[in-house]
Amino acid sequence: MKLARLQVRGEQPGVAVSMTETARERLRGLLGRDHLPAGEALLLKRCGSVHTFGMRFAIDVVFLDRFERAVAVHHDVGKRRMLFNFRAAHTLEMSAGAARKLGLVVGDQLRFEAAP
Repeated sequence: MKLARLQVRGEQPGVAVSMTETARERLRGLLGRDHLPAGEALLLKRCGSVHTFGMRFAIDVVFLDRFERAVAVHHDVGKRRMLFNFRAAHTLEMSAGAARKLGLVVGDQLRFEAAP
């Protein structure tokens, strides 16, 4: 996986993003983890749907279009849920409450800057 830093509305809120590069990485996602730290997120590239079957914690899900604009924001998605968005090209998964803390709303422009 590649590592990047999240930018929201031109600012860096200090969120480290792991970016999936393969189908296997997308399939695994956050499964098997006990939690996702507040300052971390997972970007599922070329992914317009997610599920939380087998997850041990709630997450925030942000669907992004091909220009990395938020087209949907779902807060506190619990276990055994399935979400999809036909306009989404990518999906950002964050710890529950992170999207609200960052003030993410539909239409926000996100950027992922390569981490050193």
